[in-house]
Amino acid sequence: MDKKILFSSHRIKFRLSNQQQLRSWIESIAKKEGAALEQLSFVFCSDNYLLRINRDFLNHDYFTDIITFDLGSKKRLSGEIYISIDRVRENAETFQVPFNEELHRVIIHGVLHLLGYGDKSPQQKRRMTNKENWCLSLRHVPRGTAGASKK
Repeated sequence: MDKKILFSSHRIKFRLSNQQQLRSWIESIAKKEGAALEQLSFVFCSDNYLLRINRDFLNHDYFTDIITFDLGSKKRLSGEIYISIDRVRENAETFQVPFNEELHRVIIHGVLHLLGYGDKSPQQKRRMTNKENWCLSLRHVPRGTAGASKK
């Protein structure tokens, strides 16, 4: 079966549940944004692994929840998205939201970056957050059970 959206983990015990529903959601967002989905690869990892990527590829020496590598163009969606499960867990606690809600926000955040949305300036951050909220409102994934399960 040819899957345009792949989910994997790197050296952590993590398995994403409801993968097909999440794929459908991501595909619908890409379509609504006028982009053709080629290939997306989501890699769930630890804080330390993502810090190493941040240092090696972006010359940043800090933890982050997501790093997105764009391998396509705005209208041809292709890329690798690395997500720190440690950071997502911590952010969910900090913002007092369910883990799955924060995970879905980070997933769609990466997709929005590939679609050309930025988050460097305060105006861009507001626009990104508004777009994330809109995307999250379109989910057809059961919120209480979707997201992650430990392997």
